[in-house]
Amino acid sequence: MQWHAQFAWLGDAVAADVLIEADGERITSLTPGVPAPPHAQHLPGLTLPGLANAHSHAFHRALRSRVQENRGTFWTWREQMYKVADRLDPDSYRALARAVFAEMALAGISCVGEFHYLHHRPGGAPYDAPNAMGEALIAAASDAGIRITLLDTCYLTGGIGQPLKGPQLRFGDGTAGNWARRVDSLYEQTDKAGRLHARVGAAIHSVRAVPREQVRAVASWAKEHRAPLHVHLSEQPAENTACLDAYGVTPARLLAEAGALGPLTTAVHATHLTDDDIGLLGATTTGVCMCPTTERDLADGIGPARGLCDAGAPICLGSDQHAAIDLFEEARAVELDERLRTRVRGHWTAGELLAAATSNGHYALGWPEAGRLEPGAYCDLVTVALDSVRTAGAGAAHAAEAAVFAATAADVRYVVVSGRQIVHDARHLLVDDVPAALSAAIESATREEPG
Repeated sequence: MQWHAQFAWLGDAVAADVLIEADGERITSLTPGVPAPPHAQHLPGLTLPGLANAHSHAFHRALRSRVQENRGTFWTWREQMYKVADRLDPDSYRALARAVFAEMALAGISCVGEFHYLHHRPGGAPYDAPNAMGEALIAAASDAGIRITLLDTCYLTGGIGQPLKGPQLRFGDGTAGNWARRVDSLYEQTDKAGRLHARVGAAIHSVRAVPREQVRAVASWAKEHRAPLHVHLSEQPAENTACLDAYGVTPARLLAEAGALGPLTTAVHATHLTDDDIGLLGATTTGVCMCPTTERDLADGIGPARGLCDAGAPICLGSDQHAAIDLFEEARAVELDERLRTRVRGHWTAGELLAAATSNGHYALGWPEAGRLEPGAYCDLVTVALDSVRTAGAGAAHAAEAAVFAATAADVRYVVVSGRQIVHDARHLLVDDVPAALSAAIESATREEPG
């Protein structure tokens, strides 16, 4: 297969007239400055590596717009989220996730990290197939044509020292040992089935949801399997206060003492950190996933992204609860939020932010062979229009800046995942009508039962 990109971002600069050749899933050669061969597909605009959405809760997409009508906090939003969580079954979850992942593909996302904790039936009883909900997510990603890292989440308590209750009962496995046995089955089944689009990782929901004495077991599972480990960290000041009161240390310090930090770990949000916490994450090269649209939507705060990066913690991006699915917005928000915090411009280059959205995110999800335009990498291509009302006038010299600081998901025109075209001229080729699919799935997930 051959594609000819008008412009392509090659990791350190934008090149013109780039011929991209692939054999199956992998890029075999890239040649800048050459005319298009007769049979190559033309990609007008700026071609990037596939984007990696490193933090997603697919079912939260059903809350978009519905949670905007009243005042509140993260905690009031969470109660509405629980109502949706209690309604889904494997079939409705697959339908919703399929539509959400198709929306991601239209936004240029070729790989998603699904932070999955909706494991069991309402009330907490296991399904006949204990991983039915996780399997639904893996199938949904295949339906939509993207890759997935299923970050199977250990979620044992409703708060430090508090039992699970109500909708939370679906999330729990009782102990970290029970969680590990269930995830072993999913891991082995995914491997044996040869699902080339899916990998299984681990997640600690938070120090609120996994007791200190069980954190190490989850971290050990991830290390044993060389799998990604993700964790919500210091998203809310209340989490820090509860952790200090119960254990006498911050959440980051607790994770460090339990062996849960390191280069295969990604801390999500990391909004309310001490200087010592920042040093811990940086010294262990623990990644950090920033989710600015969620952090703004839930009034969580602005995390110290630049300080974390400078300390040695790589930054990646996620759309989390999907107030918007647009990694260009997430990327520029990292810079713009820092400007608001410091009242100084220019903390991040366009190249740094594109790396956060591509190579860094894929590494965080356990796909280090993706997220770059180079021979041997997965052939994931995302082409952004440079002639829309948002990007027109940028020119080749500022194409990367146009993508980061002006483009939106609506400017994505072509998407190729593992050498297979998924989006052509802004139309998804596998899901005929993505808005209709979203509407139907969300209606099913939010419909109130009579009586």
